Amino acid sequence: MSHSHAPTPVRLPLLTVGLAVTALALSACGAGGAGSGASSTATAAGSSASTAPSESPSPRSTERSEVASVTPRVVLSHEGGLTTLDAETGEVVHEQEREGFLRLNNAGDGQHVMVSAGDEVLVYDAGIDAQIHGDHHHFYSSEPGLTEVTFPAPAAGHVVTHNGQTTLFADGTGGIQTFTSEHLRSGMPRAVETSTENAHHGVALELTDGSLLTTQGTEEGRNTVQVLERESGKVLAETTDCPGVHGETVAADEAVVLGCENGPVVYRDGAFHKVPVETEYQRSGNLAGTKASSIVLGDHKVDADAEQERPTEIALIDSVQDTLTTVDLGSSYWFRSLARGPEGESLVLTYDGELNILDESGKILHEVKAIEPWEEKAEWQQPGPILKSADGLAYITDAEQQKLVVVDIAQGTVERTLDLPVAPVEMVVVTGHAESTPNAEGAAKDSGQKAGHDDGHTSHADEQGSSGESGTEPADHSDHEGHEGHEGHEDEGHEGHDH
Repeated sequence: MSHSHAPTPVRLPLLTVGLAVTALALSACGAGGAGSGASSTATAAGSSASTAPSESPSPRSTERSEVASVTPRVVLSHEGGLTTLDAETGEVVHEQEREGFLRLNNAGDGQHVMVSAGDEVLVYDAGIDAQIHGDHHHFYSSEPGLTEVTFPAPAAGHVVTHNGQTTLFADGTGGIQTFTSEHLRSGMPRAVETSTENAHHGVALELTDGSLLTTQGTEEGRNTVQVLERESGKVLAETTDCPGVHGETVAADEAVVLGCENGPVVYRDGAFHKVPVETEYQRSGNLAGTKASSIVLGDHKVDADAEQERPTEIALIDSVQDTLTTVDLGSSYWFRSLARGPEGESLVLTYDGELNILDESGKILHEVKAIEPWEEKAEWQQPGPILKSADGLAYITDAEQQKLVVVDIAQGTVERTLDLPVAPVEMVVVTGHAESTPNAEGAAKDSGQKAGHDDGHTSHADEQGSSGESGTEPADHSDHEGHEGHEGHEDEGHEGHDH
């Protein structure tokens, strides 16, 4: 894979006041990020005056070879860097030294991982690629490692993949960068950059019709979600009834569900719909959706005064009927405990070490003893259990025991247990197959370029059951109590972030 210097990104007249504010903020810190006219939003490392990585990636070969098949890979972040494993054998494929706290999200193309590292988002190549050609695939292998592609993003936040597009949100500026996911395979993708009116802990995604769904707020508070016409910035739909908005995911028929502190909201068919709840305070800051189901899985917090609430109930949000029901699992969980299965199953890893597999109605199909009992630590940045899903399998880490447990979701059985060389903080599973591809009726757009193929996936979570992407994992936007500034970075995937 070759890496090229970034072309000038397309700049659209969306929220020009916000862009001016962003430009001032970035010029003050010497970075050419979202909204700055000084340099491109997306840059190859060292190609502009933007903030450079503290550590340059080691030189690596960009050549790739065609192979008969590829097996999934597990990418782990941990103290000291990144480690990539063969998901079937547990063999260490690659180790990357990198200091600092690293957040991980699937990039959308099935080959790369977005690595949020402070004020920038790095791109890691997992080294496998499955390219569809008509009714068959061609498989390729390359050397894993950090690439030269870097996106400046002050206080890098949520990463969302949907409909063949990857969207990055910078909490420090409100800057939004969107690019076609599969263009990462060719080096630096051409990014469309926009901005919210003010910097805040937010999230954004591009919908199939090209409009932009984004939160609006400030560092002091946020309660607004808007859908904007890209070119003009015209508000097409808006709700201001979403205090503390945090967490998003996409369900069937592109219904977008967002968590609030007074019950969720759903964006569907061009309008926002409030989901009524029984309590004055109800927060679902971590959401997991999938295009296979209109039901969204979420955490369910009801104590506004709790320093660290440990709920045992989960929320099942119907994105068509605008209703919320709860299921009590009898054991608590945390923001990295939620995922979705290929048939719309809800997956929840609880403190007792069990993987709970539920159908759309909330009926428990399987309770799988997966790892040793555990409890959420006071500091969410410390290693703890992680749940992800891909290709019908659930991947569960046991940080304390340094194990990776793989569960067959349909059968409810443990497939294998692998030893880990590190205590992981975050994890993604890369299969080679694109996690986010355009809908047939709405091919992804990236500065006028078409995405290469269309298999109907609407988000990385669609296939993997993740959160930050119309998907199957929690919207990678975790909602850690007492961490307002970054409280949604793993609601998955961060997916977005998922805490």
